[in-house]
Amino acid sequence: MTILIMEDETPAAEKLATGIKRFDERATLVGPLRSVKESVSWFANNPMPDIVIADIQLTDGLSFEVFKKISVTCPVIFATAYDEYLLQALEHNSIDYLLKPFKQEKLEGALKKYLRLKQHFTANVAQFSRTYYSESGARKDRIVVKKGIDFLSIKASDIAYFYTEHKIVFLVDNDGSRYIVDKPLAELEAELDASKFFRVNRKFLVHINAIARFKSYEKGKILVELKPPTREEVSVSQENAASFKEWMGK
Repeated sequence: MTILIMEDETPAAEKLATGIKRFDERATLVGPLRSVKESVSWFANNPMPDIVIADIQLTDGLSFEVFKKISVTCPVIFATAYDEYLLQALEHNSIDYLLKPFKQEKLEGALKKYLRLKQHFTANVAQFSRTYYSESGARKDRIVVKKGIDFLSIKASDIAYFYTEHKIVFLVDNDGSRYIVDKPLAELEAELDASKFFRVNRKFLVHINAIARFKSYEKGKILVELKPPTREEVSVSQENAASFKEWMGK
């Protein structure tokens, strides 16, 4: 998970960071952002995190002002000392409301709720995609890529996987050649045949034939070995592991 912390008090931000790492030591933490102005600027210039944990009162106003100015599409957990903002929090993607001082189990309960919701919606979207493609046959058979100043058309069957690096999407073909694609992974995932391509995590969308082998990994995850090989470890998250195994077995 990538978790953004919006908190103007250093001790509270440190407590959140420590609690999150106790729950998931591999979580990527961003922040803390201490003001409305700083938060608006961050959202305008960075990809959306998986989840936001936000205090309500920041140094220059209420964090609600951030959500009014920026379209924040990820879930939000509010962590605050004030209970009078609960109804307003529900208007801004809130999935939980933690009253300070909160205990570790309360924080972990909120994060587990996020994972349950993510697993539910991910599974339903994947099922819809598989059903849609099998019934309609609608899918892209080719993807347009860039190589230098030229554009090429790559057959879907020749694609090994897509991945993102420094906000750029790359296509790697079965021979290991790499090309730039002018589309985000989410759009490619929607366009390609869901029986052949699977979004294993936030960075990789892979063709089933590119999976050399896979095995169980720490904390319920799945470690995937791709061909051509990647420079980094590729794993399927615990919440997507069941869907991945089902997809591989079809």
